Amino acid sequence: MERGIHRGTVLVIGVQGFLGGFITAALLKHGYRVLHGVRSPRAGSRRERRCDLAAMLKPEDWTDALAGVDAVVNAAGILREAGAQTFEAVHLRGPLALAQACVGCGVKRFAQISALGDPQDGEFIASKHSFDAALLALPLDAAVLRPSVVYAAEGSYGGTSLLRALSALPFGTWVPGRGDWCFQPLAAQDLAEIVVRAIDSDAIGIFEVAGPGAISLRDYQRRWRQWLRIRGARVIEVPQSLASAQVWIAERAGHGPMSATIWRMLRRGNIAAPDAAARIADVFSYSPRSLDEVLSQHPSQVQDRWHARLYFLAPVLRIALIVLWIISGMAGLLASPDAVANASGALPHAFLLAKIAGCVDLAFALWLVSGWRTRWVLAGMMLSVAVYTIVFSLLSSVLWLAPLGGLAKNLVILPALAVMWVLSERR
Repeated sequence: MERGIHRGTVLVIGVQGFLGGFITAALLKHGYRVLHGVRSPRAGSRRERRCDLAAMLKPEDWTDALAGVDAVVNAAGILREAGAQTFEAVHLRGPLALAQACVGCGVKRFAQISALGDPQDGEFIASKHSFDAALLALPLDAAVLRPSVVYAAEGSYGGTSLLRALSALPFGTWVPGRGDWCFQPLAAQDLAEIVVRAIDSDAIGIFEVAGPGAISLRDYQRRWRQWLRIRGARVIEVPQSLASAQVWIAERAGHGPMSATIWRMLRRGNIAAPDAAARIADVFSYSPRSLDEVLSQHPSQVQDRWHARLYFLAPVLRIALIVLWIISGMAGLLASPDAVANASGALPHAFLLAKIAGCVDLAFALWLVSGWRTRWVLAGMMLSVAVYTIVFSLLSSVLWLAPLGGLAKNLVILPALAVMWVLSERR
């Protein structure tokens, strides 16, 4: 492979995403200086450049971000549209303006992380492939990498977290349908290594990147269960219609790890061209490792089992908290003066406090349902429970001995809120 840039400066777009972190680590390992392309750079940061694909839609918008940059890696992408974050903006118009700016600023190399799939599977793939074609039409040395399903033994995100969690469920490995759809899982570290080699070469064109050999979803799941050291080889087939319904609900709700596009890609199969592996080896002098090889080199730890088993418990806990706060709020608003008096143990102004607390609890429940600033609302809920506990303890300590728990229940509710606060972090 002909060597190009040595220890140059690379701007990575999407650096805060799942792939971005691995790509950054690989670039640093090979001696590159990495600039982080983020939507909101921290004041005074020398490593961060403002790179908002949804807002920077003209080449001149990118001039400052490209100052002193030798190469660009675009690893940004969205699975669902939300507000200004549309497929057209994030996958096509914004990156195209960036690539056009690279031509004008004399940037030497451009590596695009696209996706292996059929444009008919959805706008996620179609918009990625549209930009791939527009990028290669420019007078710019660019390599487009189209990976199959990407995973990492060191961590997971989105759909890869979902698949790992399904492997860790009780009674066996759960798969949608028969789980016989095939793909070629690719280690994130291998993709990152190929990105570095793409930056460090003069290769131009589209390159499909996949792990060696195809594997069915059910076998993929079983391997992860074995790696997690969870007993049970049984495979439990979930009706495909049930999985499709879950995807449909997630699409309407606007969140969830499995988008409609990814679901269609999975069922179609995600297989690279027959000559893809030989082409990668020839052009980049590198061959991705098999899933078994990667997993054998990275033994699982207890944290991996925690993450896989907590994956489905997190939304259950969230729903339970919402229901509890709704019940608490309605109980406070609908309670009669006599009922409040009996329950409060002659607490002063108990009826008024019950109404105020009911309104606050309902407001918190609706806020948590909205999904906006989840950690803020959980912090507010923890604070309110702590205040209720302290104030009611001072005014009427007998509430600790009330039937069915009384204030004593807060000793469980507070740590449950704290656990939910931790689990709400998604990156």
